[in-house]
Amino acid sequence: MKTVLGCIADDFTGATDLAGLLARSGVQVSLRIGVPSDPPSDPSAFEVIALKSRTAPVAEAVAETRAALKWLKAAGAQRFFWKYCSTFDSTPEGNIGPVAEALMADLGTDQTIYCPAFPENGRSIFMGNLFVGQQLLAESPMKDHPLTPMRDSNLMRLLAPQVTRSVGLADRLTVAQGAEALRNKLAQLKAEGIAHVVVDAVANSDLEVIAEACRDMPLMTGGSAVAMPLPALYLADGTLSADAPKAKAPRLSPETIVLSGSCSAMTNRQVADYMRRGAPAFQLDPLALAENGAQEALDWLAEQDLTAAPLIYATATPEKVKAAQAKLGIAAAGEIVEATLSACAVAARDAGARRVIVAGGETSGAVTKALGVSQLDVGAEIAPGVPWTYCQSDGHQIALTLKSGNFGAETFFTDAQKILEAA
Repeated sequence: MKTVLGCIADDFTGATDLAGLLARSGVQVSLRIGVPSDPPSDPSAFEVIALKSRTAPVAEAVAETRAALKWLKAAGAQRFFWKYCSTFDSTPEGNIGPVAEALMADLGTDQTIYCPAFPENGRSIFMGNLFVGQQLLAESPMKDHPLTPMRDSNLMRLLAPQVTRSVGLADRLTVAQGAEALRNKLAQLKAEGIAHVVVDAVANSDLEVIAEACRDMPLMTGGSAVAMPLPALYLADGTLSADAPKAKAPRLSPETIVLSGSCSAMTNRQVADYMRRGAPAFQLDPLALAENGAQEALDWLAEQDLTAAPLIYATATPEKVKAAQAKLGIAAAGEIVEATLSACAVAARDAGARRVIVAGGETSGAVTKALGVSQLDVGAEIAPGVPWTYCQSDGHQIALTLKSGNFGAETFFTDAQKILEAA
C-alpha cells in the first residue's frame, strides 16, 4: 500500500514517541532508523524516519531531512510531518526552523504550523509560551539541558532567529472556536505573509481541532501529540483503508537489559525507583571511562542474571554532569557514555537479552546503531509517547523501547517489563 503520512523525526526517542501515538489507531506503523538506502518496498500506511539531527550542524540536518523527504515521497506520501521535541529543543541557529523551511521549499508550500504541545505529558502552549507542567519552559529543568539549554519560553521568540520568513501566532482563543475558525486564522496570517505559525494547545481537545484544521496541509510540524488525531481523521474520510495491516507482537524470552544515559529530572527518579525495587545496577562515571575504558562495566554485565533485568546507567544530577563536561568537554563526555552503553547493549544481546530498554535520546540513537537496527514495527505503548518496538538485531528478534528523558512515570522501567509480558 502507499504511505498515507510520511513523518521525519529529529531523534530516535522522538520518532518512537510519534510512532507510538500513531499506532494507537491499531494500524501498522513502520519506524526506519536513518534514511533507508533501498527504494520503498511495501511501505506502511504510516512511515516514520528517525534521524539523529537535533544537535547536528544545520547544513547536515537539512541535507538528511531532505533525503528523508525524498524517500517518503517515493513511498507515496503526499502529507508530511516534521517532528521535534515537545520542549522545542534547539539553539538560535536551529535546527527546527531551518529544517522546516527546507521542507516547505521542497514541498512548494508557503505556510506551516508549530505545535510542540503534549498535554498528556504536561506540555502545553498558551499565548505562544510553552509550559512544562505548571512551569514555564525557561523555569523548568530544561533550562539546564546540557546541549540545548532552553532559557526562553516564548516559541515565537525562539523560532524567529532560526527562520527567514515571518512568525505569527494562532492563540488558544482561536483554537477554542473550532477547526473552521483556525483555518480562517491561518488563511488571514498567510495573506499577511506569515509563513510560520505557532498554535496554542492546552488540552487533547485542542489537538483534535488543530489536526482537523491542518490535516490537508502539505507539511505540519510539532511534537508527536498533534499528529495523534490524524489516523482517525484519515480512516473517517477513506484516506486510510479500514483494512490496513494491523500490528502484531512476537513472543520473546525474558532476558532483559536496561540502559540509561539520560540525565533528565524524570530519568533520575526512574533510576532511583528501579534501584529501590532491588534491581541490580551499575553506575558509569564518564571520568573513569575516559581513563580506564568500558571493561569494568562489561565484566559486571557478564556476571549478571539477565532475567533480573539489570540496569547500567550514567544518569546523574546536573551538577555532576557539568563537572564531567568541564573536564572532558560536552561532546566527549556524551560520546564516552554512549559508546559504553552501546557496547553493553551488544554484549547483553550476545548473552541472550531479547528485551532492551533505553532511556535518553542520544543514547537511544547510539544503541540502535550499535545493534544494527534499521527498521522497527511499533507495538504496545508503555507510557504516552513511549511504545515497545520489534526488530531484528544480528539475526535475533528483539523488543526495544527508546524513552525520551522526561517521559514516563517513576515506575517506567518496571512498567515496561509488565506491559511487554501482557502484549
